[in-house]
Amino acid sequence: MRVLVVAEHDQGALKAGTLAAVGFACAVKDAEPEILLLGHQVDNLAEQLRRYAPVWVADDQCLRLPTADRYAEIICRVARQREAGMVVAAASTFSTDILPRAAALLDGTMGSDIVGTSPDGDPSVFLRPTNAGTVVARVRLLGEPKVLTVRASAFKAAEPGESRDVARVPISASELPNLSEVVRRDSRASTRPDVTEARVVVSGGRGVKNADDFEQVVGGLADVFQGGVGCSRALVDAGIAPNDLQVGQTGKIAAPDLYIALGISGAVQHLAGMKDSKVVVAINKDPEAPIFEVSDFGLVADLYKAVPELIEKLKQR
Repeated sequence: MRVLVVAEHDQGALKAGTLAAVGFACAVKDAEPEILLLGHQVDNLAEQLRRYAPVWVADDQCLRLPTADRYAEIICRVARQREAGMVVAAASTFSTDILPRAAALLDGTMGSDIVGTSPDGDPSVFLRPTNAGTVVARVRLLGEPKVLTVRASAFKAAEPGESRDVARVPISASELPNLSEVVRRDSRASTRPDVTEARVVVSGGRGVKNADDFEQVVGGLADVFQGGVGCSRALVDAGIAPNDLQVGQTGKIAAPDLYIALGISGAVQHLAGMKDSKVVVAINKDPEAPIFEVSDFGLVADLYKAVPELIEKLKQR
């Protein structure tokens, strides 16, 4: 079965989740993975990806930014041309916007946030979390193609090998949908890694009082580890932290080697976004906070006292 993996990239950098999606494709029984790369001036990314699977490149100025109608149309055309039995991408805001549209155009079956395949090798059965991550459901997708978003933290990244072929997808902008356009892109300049890719993530919760404290305390500790910064929904709702830092059921999924929760109570919605972290450390002044139930190490203390001391100790080392 041919599996078409849709690559995700941003400002010339390949998203790590793409290689996890290729890893998932390689784990599918009797799969023949291929990669579809969309964008503009992406030859350097194609050179990186050809070490993992054959690459199809759709390169045009009209694809510079990922508008869902155009991207979905091209995904649909290539999937039909290649007779793909499965279309896959890493679960993200990018794929959540685009792949359901592609599934509709293909008249396929859609499965989101897949974390595993069937234990008995059935290619139509997949595992996905539900009930805020407290239950893993076994779902069967009938019909083809199957269109999936897969949780990057649940699958090992594919290993590079010999270079494969790179082929071009002919693009005619006039033949593509033009129902939407990107008017402006607002982004924050940051040298910190995204929480979905960082080895260490430091997150702040309701115990953080304002934006300045968030940057100094949460950001300060993250910088010692050269890690990513996250937050709970409470800080987003309070306007203390931006939405793109939210970890949880309605935010991003983080599964780093080390997750440090500062002033986070541990609501089930937040735990759904970080429960796969290898080591969890919690600092909270409430000894009854649920976060301690999932923590490997916990400290009952005021984060405003404990974290500055911790930062100084780490800097000395």
